[in-house]
Amino acid sequence: MSRVVVTGGAGFLGSHLCRALLDRGDDVIAIDNLVTGSVANIEALFGRPGFTFVEHDVSNYVWVPGDVDVVMHLASPASPADFERIPIQILKVGGLGTHNTLGLAMAKGAKFFLASTSEVYGDPLVHPQPEDYWGNVNPIGPRGVYDEAKRYAEAMTMAYHRHHSLDVRIVRIFNTYGPRMRPDDGRAVSNFLVQALRGEPITIYGDGSQTRSFTYVDDEIRGFLALLDSTETTPVNIGNDREFTIADLARLVIDVTGSTSEVIHLPLPQDDPTQRQPDLTRARTLLQWEPTVALRDGLVETASYFRNVIGPVSVADDQRRPTPS
Repeated sequence: MSRVVVTGGAGFLGSHLCRALLDRGDDVIAIDNLVTGSVANIEALFGRPGFTFVEHDVSNYVWVPGDVDVVMHLASPASPADFERIPIQILKVGGLGTHNTLGLAMAKGAKFFLASTSEVYGDPLVHPQPEDYWGNVNPIGPRGVYDEAKRYAEAMTMAYHRHHSLDVRIVRIFNTYGPRMRPDDGRAVSNFLVQALRGEPITIYGDGSQTRSFTYVDDEIRGFLALLDSTETTPVNIGNDREFTIADLARLVIDVTGSTSEVIHLPLPQDDPTQRQPDLTRARTLLQWEPTVALRDGLVETASYFRNVIGPVSVADDQRRPTPS
């Protein structure tokens, strides 16, 4: 049993991680400022022994009383809708927040786990993307606030590892989806599912030929824990290497939800990556981990979650929709 601090613990991934840690017998201190996280994501955990929640912004000084074995830094807005809305906060949590949580790990003699992202590869010129690829990032573009915050966080983490001998883990996350995503977070999966369930047009940016590799949240969290329990101190991709076009995703969402939504096309945002697919050689070799949940199966579970979140459709809308296959 370990005592684990999870920053961003009330967020989409953080809440799933907190549950998984509790399920395996760890004590968890979840820290979140609730800018993009929600207490609703963790309300089922409040009655469980060993769980504590602290509302706090880790861009400010962080301290936790008592022993700490692991600090897992997931705190950061991570959705395209946030890049324009709160860019300074994203940069601060990637810089100051990482510095503060590294300091906590140092003070406690704890292992440090950084949740990084496939966004460090930018719009990649190498495909699929291995961990030794340095990326193709526009540092002054609208996505740069997130991309560069995570690249800086990785650099700081490795500096603490080299200079202070801090035991670290770095995971690069690829397009994760599942229950507890925010309906309005601007990611393709949540956008398409909510639009389809409401019978609204599904909005594809560009012609839909850009690709992504979608990872169901249960697979992602299994990968987190496999990396945490390993001895690997360099970055590891955790994602799904089955690649889909955005147009493929839209068709699959319509099929899964039984929606009659039409597909419309809007201009492609600046610096939107044309391809994104992880090279999983390191994860498979070092962690004996690989994804197992098919995109269709994950979308079924996620659609069920969003049906509960957004409420029932009108009778008229429901009658216009075929039964899902």
